[in-house]
Amino acid sequence: MLVDSHCHLDFEDFRGQIPEVLAEMEREGVSHALCVSVTLEAFPAVRALAEAHKNLFASVGVHPDYPEVAEVAPDELVRLADHPRIVAIGETGLDYYRLKGDLAWQRERFRAHIRAARECAKPLIIHTRSAADDTLRIMREEGAGEVGGVMHCFTESREVANAAVDLGFYISFSGILTFKNAAELRDIAREVPLDRILIETDAPYLAPSPHRGKRNQPAYVRFVAEELARIRGTSFEVVEESTSSNFFNLFQTNTNTIGNE
Repeated sequence: MLVDSHCHLDFEDFRGQIPEVLAEMEREGVSHALCVSVTLEAFPAVRALAEAHKNLFASVGVHPDYPEVAEVAPDELVRLADHPRIVAIGETGLDYYRLKGDLAWQRERFRAHIRAARECAKPLIIHTRSAADDTLRIMREEGAGEVGGVMHCFTESREVANAAVDLGFYISFSGILTFKNAAELRDIAREVPLDRILIETDAPYLAPSPHRGKRNQPAYVRFVAEELARIRGTSFEVVEESTSSNFFNLFQTNTNTIGNE
């Protein structure tokens, strides 16, 4: 079985199409997917997906790319995370690529999420883009290593990957791994310890080759697994078993809520 460790099935791209998405997952051997929250306003829809489907799980958090939404306090995140289908805090982190200017609010939002994760003992889903130094610094300052988590849709350097692994985090690779211009990322994927790797789609974004440019979906995580196996010179079955086991180890350790359903 494969697991898509990061997708957004509550987005408009999937409106009215969840049964078809789940059926395609089953056809491609994708047993579970984690639906990731990006705003608290949309969180009820994310939670509802996880409540309605035994092979979907959910997170709670506010993405760093939303300056217009109300700020969230750690205790509010802890309250919302108190649910058997909510297995992580995030997506959270820093993004200095899309937004410019005084981004102190991003850093404070990130700190709030880490504090909430530590309080409720659930792992973090971290987004970082053009902000690796500050991301790692805040992770260290706030004790993110106490709960661990995943660096989602990883596109940073080998040094950043090593630092995150040293903090107890997993590295998640997306369909970007299959892109022609991703040679450096493939080099990193070859070197990260296999017991620290997750795979994801970030659907509806970043569809892998041969579906690049189309709407992504959890079933396409198979293409990421196949590319990872090719890069590492190992079998698809080894990647399949390892990345799925890593997913369940990460979230079971922190929540004791996920089983092989």
